[in-house]
Amino acid sequence: MIYTKICEMLNIKYPIFQGGMAQISDAGLAAAVSEAGGLGIIASGNNPAEKIKAEIHRIRELTDKPFGVNVMLLSPYAKEVSELLIEEKVPVIITGAGNPGKYMKIWKEAGIKVIPVVPSVAFAKHFEKAGVDAVICEGTEAGGHVGEITTMCITPQVVDAVNIPVIAAGGIGDGRGVAAAFCLGAQGIQVGTRFVLAKECSVHQNYKDKIKKASDTDTAVTGRKTGHPVRVLKNRLVTKFKDLEKNNATIEEMETLGRGRLYLAAVEGDVDYGSVMSGQIAGMVRKEQSCKEIINEMFEEAERIMKNLVIIAGGGNE
Repeated sequence: MIYTKICEMLNIKYPIFQGGMAQISDAGLAAAVSEAGGLGIIASGNNPAEKIKAEIHRIRELTDKPFGVNVMLLSPYAKEVSELLIEEKVPVIITGAGNPGKYMKIWKEAGIKVIPVVPSVAFAKHFEKAGVDAVICEGTEAGGHVGEITTMCITPQVVDAVNIPVIAAGGIGDGRGVAAAFCLGAQGIQVGTRFVLAKECSVHQNYKDKIKKASDTDTAVTGRKTGHPVRVLKNRLVTKFKDLEKNNATIEEMETLGRGRLYLAAVEGDVDYGSVMSGQIAGMVRKEQSCKEIINEMFEEAERIMKNLVIIAGGGNE
């Protein structure tokens, strides 16, 4: 079985994180992933502390396994959520969309493992100096907010640049992706899009069905002009964004168009004018499974692939 430093650090069976997807990653999904041996993650998004507190209490009713909470640092509630996670003794914090530096001291004093998402080597090195426990390097193949560098390129460069464990994210949807990530030097993986199709995921069925119908070319990145590009599945909303970009719309106009669109898709099921965030692996994801089935299938395939690599490297005689 594939067992890495991340498994030992976080006391999990498999080195796999479920992505902290706003409006999607709730206690039910996170608990199912943790029960299956991975690290389930609750997404705080733009929610106030009281809502996150309720989700934390709910996940503890569903599982006694380790879990994490994703803190979006640009949220107006980031400070109160940060303090709540200390009070609730949350074991792992994943951070995104900002610098966790001002919270590091209080989080580490509380014994919390802190793992930020990074888009580049520079950020990874900076956060390592700040005292984080590991980093998630996310390639542009991922769904939701993305950077510019691909997973294949960013992962080995971050691995070479830091001395803490690296988790690869973006474009990983089956055992081949898992094996590739470990060959690049990662100690773990993070998966988002495939877990959207988990039976335990409460996202609207229209959202799941749109992913299942997607092809390899069906994602697009919107909002680059705003400085916060987002990868989504193509729909009428994307067409509206592209029209604004062609007409040199202001950042305010683009932000206004995007406001509330993820909720529209994930909760209300409007996949025409809602923001259907998805990674480029959408064209590979065709079936709904339990979290346990997803994780077992991915790692069984990865282990077979890696075993075959060892046999080939040994000339077939070992």
